[in-house]
Amino acid sequence: MILEMKVPSPGESITEVEIAEWLVQDGDYVEKDQAIAEVDSDKATLELPAEASGTITLKAEEGDAVEVGAIVCLIDTGAAKPEGSDAPAKEEKKEESPAKVETQPATSNAQTYATGTASPAAKKVLAEKGIDASAVSGTGKDGRITKDDAVKAVPSMGTPTGGNRGTTRSKMSMLRRKVAERLVEAKNTTAMLTTFNEVNMTPIFELRKQYKEDFKAKHGVSLGFMSFFSLAVVRALQMYPAVNSMIDGKEMLSYDFVDISIAVSGPKGLMVPVIRNAENLSFRGIESEVKRLALRARDGQITVDEMTGGTFTITNGGVFGSMLSTPIINPPQSGILGMHNIIERPIAVNGNVEIHPMMYVALSYDHRIIDGKESVGFLVAVKEALENPEELLMDNNVKKALEL
Repeated sequence: MILEMKVPSPGESITEVEIAEWLVQDGDYVEKDQAIAEVDSDKATLELPAEASGTITLKAEEGDAVEVGAIVCLIDTGAAKPEGSDAPAKEEKKEESPAKVETQPATSNAQTYATGTASPAAKKVLAEKGIDASAVSGTGKDGRITKDDAVKAVPSMGTPTGGNRGTTRSKMSMLRRKVAERLVEAKNTTAMLTTFNEVNMTPIFELRKQYKEDFKAKHGVSLGFMSFFSLAVVRALQMYPAVNSMIDGKEMLSYDFVDISIAVSGPKGLMVPVIRNAENLSFRGIESEVKRLALRARDGQITVDEMTGGTFTITNGGVFGSMLSTPIINPPQSGILGMHNIIERPIAVNGNVEIHPMMYVALSYDHRIIDGKESVGFLVAVKEALENPEELLMDNNVKKALEL
């Protein structure tokens, strides 16, 4: 029996996917539920499992864009499994057949350059111009470089000669193309502005130093910065609901819940999974969800549903060493908070100069529905909560807030 495998729908808004990579070869025997391909949608990279065991016949090439519901391969379910061998993976095939290295014969000109020499007069001219004789084509006998050749030679304008100047062209994945489109869309369709502030991270450092070991021992996750920032954002969004809104045509759509998108770097590029109803989560709940989503994004297991929606985004460029940036809004949202690296800097405290771990934070917002007063007030509210977490985020009961 021949089974036709069709492209499943990754999500209701997705009509097309791209074959990123076949994990098997044409004619291989595959087991049911074995991953046979990776497919890119405009939101995520997903694995395509075999629907039955049998011999596979591929009907699409890597890089092909295929519609949802289209046939991508056939599986002969009546084929017998080869004895003493498992279904070979594509990577194993590559190891068995190492790439052939071809050495192209040098052109006649290249041979001439290698064997040609410069006349004494030509050498003098080339030396004055700072040009290597190997970079000049000789027109004399047996490729000899004449004075005229040297005079006509054009200096490299300071660029060293003889270096590698190759280029590589590769096709962008569907996910990367979609990210590019959305970033341009955000710049072109929103009135985006960015406001900045700085946060003294000393109170959070002290809390983490005191409780992080107990927190991890009890809950199995680390007490990181994301839970503090997420809960500070929840509080600020409740104080300034316009930041938790978006434009829908001629209307302003506001939410009474907080779904926080967190920008993470995955193997296929930027991904933005969503923490649902963050307003109902504790420190433990936030940290557990961040860890779960980050691992799924790293392992390529994240689903479209887990990245759909979101009312506000937090991005942490500080993990890569960024000191300051202007993050781009994640449409159709109206705000995004950028975290940055933490640097010890001298600051004035009660008239004295002290050194504290400081972080710059940036809020990019859509000025069409968020006024300057609201944007600045929102960021100040985030700063206040982070600099006084025990009172504003933990209700003056640290152990209860951390569920210790």
